[in-house]
Amino acid sequence: MNIVVLVKQVPGTDNVKMDPVTGVMIRSGKDTIINPLDENALAEAIRIKNSHENVKVTAVSMGPESAMKAIKEAIAMGADGGVLISGRAFAGSDTIATAKAIAAAIRKVGDVDLILCGERATDGETGQTGAMIAYYLGIPVETYVSGVEVKEGGVIVKRTVEGGFERVEIPFPVMATVNKDINEPGFPTLKGKLKAKETAVPVYGPAELGLEPAELGLKGSPTRVVKVFSPKLSRDTIMKKADGTTGPVEEMMKFLAGKEAI
Repeated sequence: MNIVVLVKQVPGTDNVKMDPVTGVMIRSGKDTIINPLDENALAEAIRIKNSHENVKVTAVSMGPESAMKAIKEAIAMGADGGVLISGRAFAGSDTIATAKAIAAAIRKVGDVDLILCGERATDGETGQTGAMIAYYLGIPVETYVSGVEVKEGGVIVKRTVEGGFERVEIPFPVMATVNKDINEPGFPTLKGKLKAKETAVPVYGPAELGLEPAELGLKGSPTRVVKVFSPKLSRDTIMKKADGTTGPVEEMMKFLAGKEAI
């Protein structure tokens, strides 16, 4: 059984920066982490590997060269290997161009039964990429997954839906996007860190994936951010001095009532 886990490197929550000219996220900073929900997906893949025989887990990431850190961390946590999709041609890709590139990399991995990823990433919060990858691969997708049970020839997934849960049995191959309720991610081990250091990770560009540069990056992205700006907050402060009378309090109550705050 072959499992692919998608691990995206994202900025720390307080370190998200956008290029005001191109409208794309700046990903060159050192303060980066694995997308938290992708950690849940990785933990689930490792759990399945540890509880079944002949299971191989491959971590796949797309990003700048620094995204190799996410792949190595995934290997340190228990993945068997990884693939990095990287190159200038991929810069500025929207969810459609990103999904197309990742789907091509998964095809190159070959004979994949189960693909796991977080239901969304903390940097974009779109929740679109997983479903789009499934579309390009021509396989079914289950979203909001909070449990995975491996059966002969497929899986039974527990999906979080409004008002409760539903169980869906589905054959391989299948994509599942998971939420935080599925598990608690673990930590890298010393043995895992040593393995990650020794494991060679291939880097795929457009040529290796059989994709044209026009399909990728900003050129291949039909959606894009047209304007980036920081909201400006302005306040008209009214100062009242408390002098022991009810005057200032009455004026404050009238002001709040006028703003429909009370």
